Amino acid sequence: MSCKPLRVVLGWHMHQPSYQDPVQRKIHLPWTYLHAIKDYSDMANHLRAQPEARAVINFSPVLLIQLKYYGEHLAQDPEGLEDPLLRALYTGGPSGGIKNNEEIFFIIRCCLRANSEHMIKRFPAFERLAGLAGKILKDPTLLTYVNRHYLTDLLMWYHLAWCGETIRRQEPRVQRLIRKEQGYSRADCRRMVSIIGKIIQDVIPAYRELEAQGKVELSFSPYSHAMLPLLINFNSARESMPDTPLPGSGSNYPGGEDRAMFQIREGIKCFTEFFGHAPLGCWPSEGGISEAALIMLGRFGLKWVASGRGVLQNSLANQNRGEHDVHKPYRYDKSGDMACFFRDDGLSDLIGFTYKDWHAEDALNNLISHLDEIAVARAEGDPGVVTIFLDGENAWEYYPANGYYFLSQLYERIAQHPRLRLTTFHECLEAGQMEINTLSRITAGSWICGTFSTWVGHAEKNAAWNLLIEAKRAFDREIHYLKPEQQRMATRQLAICEGSDWFWWPGDNSAKHGKVFADLFRHQLMGLYHMLNLTSPAGLTPALDSDKMMESNGFEATTQEEVMHRGEPGS
Repeated sequence: MSCKPLRVVLGWHMHQPSYQDPVQRKIHLPWTYLHAIKDYSDMANHLRAQPEARAVINFSPVLLIQLKYYGEHLAQDPEGLEDPLLRALYTGGPSGGIKNNEEIFFIIRCCLRANSEHMIKRFPAFERLAGLAGKILKDPTLLTYVNRHYLTDLLMWYHLAWCGETIRRQEPRVQRLIRKEQGYSRADCRRMVSIIGKIIQDVIPAYRELEAQGKVELSFSPYSHAMLPLLINFNSARESMPDTPLPGSGSNYPGGEDRAMFQIREGIKCFTEFFGHAPLGCWPSEGGISEAALIMLGRFGLKWVASGRGVLQNSLANQNRGEHDVHKPYRYDKSGDMACFFRDDGLSDLIGFTYKDWHAEDALNNLISHLDEIAVARAEGDPGVVTIFLDGENAWEYYPANGYYFLSQLYERIAQHPRLRLTTFHECLEAGQMEINTLSRITAGSWICGTFSTWVGHAEKNAAWNLLIEAKRAFDREIHYLKPEQQRMATRQLAICEGSDWFWWPGDNSAKHGKVFADLFRHQLMGLYHMLNLTSPAGLTPALDSDKMMESNGFEATTQEEVMHRGEPGS
């Protein structure tokens, strides 16, 4: 009988696409800084508070770059930051004066983009303001009675509601602003912007500190959160969906292998610049892997990658191997010594989808019970490892108090259980005692159903790929005519255009969000053409201008099920 405890790895993935216009520098959507003050800060504080906490924290490089941008600009020139919502908070209302109805509507609509149950109704003062906002949007004649004091209070409460629960409990300045309830001054608003800036500036140092303490293992995703298997070969989608339509009129993404290499190489470089060392592991964008992608990742000396259970099931089924043990690592025999861990979808989805409606104690008891059952069933031989991996930023707004009651006990409950041991992927491998099975084939896929249906196959998704293919061909023709610094900027902009988020929303995922993200994608493509000194193709102009994009109906309340529990668009 083995006395070794079951290893448990909690992995939290953080990422946001680039919301900044590459030419005008305006930031179209606020999700990066809002998730920073709510989720990235809360997660770090929960880990810091628990002595026995262990977790894998995965950052996409494009998110790290945006956090740095916000931190630097909020410290140096808050009013000059090209984020319209933060600028409105800093100035205490519309920059064009109280008669600027268009900007007033913009502020009101933006400040309703929060979870009604847990972020608006929780605070009576915010609920009253939001109730008035809803009436104003339905009856524009009420704008006559809107003044700066109302807009200032609305902006303040929106940002107070988006603060993480640990911030509200630990930050005296935030507590004083909450107690004030109404009548906020311009000085109060600037104080709030200063608080936001300090929270954002502290995010990356907090995770560096947690890593130094041995509480977290930091890992990375490709530079712009690109889907590597599809960049390398569109046909990889047909390994799990044989009849799916493909973009490109039968051809692959031009130079796709080189671009995938760029995404990995630049992702590692960016990670190293922020954290002072190269990463040991990678959560490929959306857990998307293929044989070619794994071979490519293996060339960079990585120790591990992680993906979804559906990929393992499909891979074993295609090898006529009936058994599938998701609670052990595998090694693709052509990718060197790099281990591949597969997500326990059931347990991960309980946290992401189900426990939000449960009392925290009941949810934790249920999770521990499931883990204990696995531990008992594996009592003989190698105890294995349970991989629980999900977004670290999206589920919590659907939980009471941003998941405070659940997260504040999660690490302690697992760590104290005699048959469980919190660990990280690197610690699992470093011990050298794990049983690692070999896979002679990998069936390409992602964490979602083991397929790529979320990013390719639908007519609108394929149309987006075709726009990217056209832009890449223009890039290949023109890049050599640019000066070195221009080449560097255009190459990075191409990488932004290759991000997976632009293909997530169009089509069957969510029509209204798809429209907004299609326009964001077009802005990024237009920026690339501009850097190449080319006129954008006819028809590429976004249907929504940037302000209309932010106040679009597409960003009103959305059910968690509708957006696959990713939270707000892009998160």
